[in-house]
Amino acid sequence: MFSELETVVLTRDIAEHGLKSGDIGAVVHSYQGGTAFEVEFVTGGGGTIAVLTLKEDDLRPVGAREVLHARELTQATSL
Repeated sequence: MFSELETVVLTRDIAEHGLKSGDIGAVVHSYQGGTAFEVEFVTGGGGTIAVLTLKEDDLRPVGAREVLHARELTQATSL
């Protein structure tokens, strides 16, 4: 289960939002019992890409030994 404001990693691509497995998001709301989570994904400039309702299987914690990297968002969005 994830806590609100926890940084998480997406475990699958979500093509309709230009998100890829490995993208980093922040939990902005946890539904009762951890049944689902609202997760916000943002650009490096702080613009919101999407706020999505995701299941626990769609996310994983960030590992302490992982290296974070940046990639350009390929889908046009209204940032």
